[in-house]
Amino acid sequence: MGIFSSILAKLGFGGEDKAATVEAAPTAESQASAPAAPVAISVVDVMAQMESLASAHPEKLNWKVSIVDLLKLLGLDSSLAARKELASELACPAEKMGDSAQMNMWLHKTVLQKLAANGGNIPADLL
Repeated sequence: MGIFSSILAKLGFGGEDKAATVEAAPTAESQASAPAAPVAISVVDVMAQMESLASAHPEKLNWKVSIVDLLKLLGLDSSLAARKELASELACPAEKMGDSAQMNMWLHKTVLQKLAANGGNIPADLL
């Protein structure tokens, strides 16, 4: 299991709930030709989960801008080696891999974009 898969699992992506909504999707699409059909995708309330974790965490972590803080809040390894592994997993451009600050910024934005693409509710200002 990759690091991004661990992020998804910690936030509750996948599992039985997702399978149920995937099975329900054709029924919803066949019954409604209105714009309401996309509701069949399960939405994970990433914002609420992260804010809840942040409020219970002893450190003040700014997960909205820091990949290190995001990983810490999820109880995942936030070391440089782990972040490089995650960056490789998500196909970070080689020129960003050599500069940890650029890699971190790219990684944070990409993780949030991928969470949104997988059904997470990420506000546009964080993307």
